[in-house]
Amino acid sequence: MSDLTPEQAYRAMARIRQFEEMCLELKSGGEIPGSIHLAVGQEAIPVGACSQLGPDDAVTATYRGHGWALARGVDLAQAFAEIMGRESTLSGGRGGSPYFSDASVNFMGENSIVGGGVPIALGAAVDAWQGDREVVSVVSIGDGALNQGNTHEALNFAAAFDLPLVVVVENNIYSEMTPWKDMMGIDSLQERAAGYGIRSVQIDGNDAFAVATAVGDARDRGLKGGGPTFVEAETERLVGHYSGDAQAYRPPGEVEDARTREPLVALRGSHPDLVNSFDAIDAEVSVDIDAAVTAARAMNEPAPSTLTEHLYV
Repeated sequence: MSDLTPEQAYRAMARIRQFEEMCLELKSGGEIPGSIHLAVGQEAIPVGACSQLGPDDAVTATYRGHGWALARGVDLAQAFAEIMGRESTLSGGRGGSPYFSDASVNFMGENSIVGGGVPIALGAAVDAWQGDREVVSVVSIGDGALNQGNTHEALNFAAAFDLPLVVVVENNIYSEMTPWKDMMGIDSLQERAAGYGIRSVQIDGNDAFAVATAVGDARDRGLKGGGPTFVEAETERLVGHYSGDAQAYRPPGEVEDARTREPLVALRGSHPDLVNSFDAIDAEVSVDIDAAVTAARAMNEPAPSTLTEHLYV
């Protein structure tokens, strides 16, 4: 939908990075209940993808979906408030880190069921198809979701009816704590798409511009009736599966090596002339993050009397 500049990409990725780093700080300080699943190192994927979407396109994410929410336009303060269990305008503090949604920006929400977001995104694609609307549905999943039955059913359905569905697989090497290559007899995840006759592409998930190109092409194809597209974005998770994961299963030096090519470092390396601009952006984003946390802390906690609201009782 638009050309992404290096400064825009850096700012969007820095917001996600600093947001999640602050979430970890708030969690350590006891201000966030429950565990959180961070996507540090994977910021280029939601930033590149969402840069190509129209306002009416639907976005569905996994429980590691903070970056997708922010890239889609979810308000920083409201996102912090939701994760902190405050009375936010997202899910009223009921969704927390892995479940919040925001209909105002067509962020269909996160889902803690592995692969559970694919049927939801499929529903949005069906709605677009039946309503003859020029929109697509984008869903992010992890590599582990490709071994889930509901993912296969949704992919088959999308292929059979040429639905405008874009499946972005964030291949961060690990399905929770197990390398995906230990669980699948294939060389690349995109091979799974061939069984359904779905067009697939494998890209560098640390490059926001490569992601933007792939998702932009997939969107155009979907709008023209070309059916679904499977995008395998290779990346590396720089943190544990969840906030308390010590990552003892990872080989020595693996994370340190990955940090040399993560999205923000890579963008700085490819644009040395913009380093001063990037430094200024980091400082500006830091101010925004602090202001958002302050605003979130000032929001009320949900009243106990509202406990049964929104329940089917």
